[in-house]
Amino acid sequence: MTRAILFLLSAVLVLTSPATIMAEKGASGDAEKHLLRYRFKPGETVRWQVVHLAKIKTTVSGTTQTAETVSKSVKAWKVVDVDNSGTATFEHTVEQVDMRQKLTGRQEVSYNSLTDKEPPIGFENVAKSVGTRLALITINNRGEIVKRINENEVTTSDNQGQITIPLPEDAVAVGQSWSFPFDLVIPGNNGTVLNVKTRQQFTLEDVNSGIATIQVATVILTPVRDPAIEAQLIQKESHGTVRFDIEAGRVLAQQMDLDKRVVGFTGKTDSSSLHYLTRFTEDLITGKQASEDSSAAESAEAKTAAKTARR
Repeated sequence: MTRAILFLLSAVLVLTSPATIMAEKGASGDAEKHLLRYRFKPGETVRWQVVHLAKIKTTVSGTTQTAETVSKSVKAWKVVDVDNSGTATFEHTVEQVDMRQKLTGRQEVSYNSLTDKEPPIGFENVAKSVGTRLALITINNRGEIVKRINENEVTTSDNQGQITIPLPEDAVAVGQSWSFPFDLVIPGNNGTVLNVKTRQQFTLEDVNSGIATIQVATVILTPVRDPAIEAQLIQKESHGTVRFDIEAGRVLAQQMDLDKRVVGFTGKTDSSSLHYLTRFTEDLITGKQASEDSSAAESAEAKTAAKTARR
């Protein structure tokens, strides 16, 4: 249960290795092109409301179990430095979380960092991570990670994933795509490991009032015939839409949906199945809402510090 909860908290979008982004053929060369770049200012804090819903239904030997998880959190990037090229260094934190998990035959378990004094069993590491600096990250203006220092490893993904939408090197027109390869290391049977080659594909679908709509899709390049491997792969895929503010240089919102089934993932094709249904959303917090969320997080952090001091 803990691993699933930590996966939700980390809110990693895609798992990548450093890659060269390539613009692919698409729109006409005469069409208007748009330069997509991240833009941050030293001292600013950018926050997003992150929601991850997951329902995993497994059937083995005629017995079905369903695990449902809901994770709501506020992710914050505190920008500490931006150089002349636009490369930014920021502190990555999760300021607050509200989570619950329900398994077939068991009572629902929940944790809210703003209201719960003590976390339930299985949420201890999540509680320790809230309000602390999880990582110090440097990205260039195309979203490529230049440097990453993890300070709280319990909330990072197994593959140290990319936390931004990578942007193309050149300006692109509506209809154009760009992509880059990345590898996933998937544990196999008997201690073996399978290196699966994939490609993250992005397409500029539309630009309206300075907001770019980008389609995202994961393409599996390595042939996978083992349902057990396939069951792990579907949890790594991203398919959805991102809205990017071109002038502000940041993601406004994104939604990733996945609805896939795998049969025979235990090796018995007639008795096992996995249905993986998830939705991940992220929305930029602005104005009054950002101030209110920040105050609530600071209040919760102060209470936690006071409680620790009393101990």
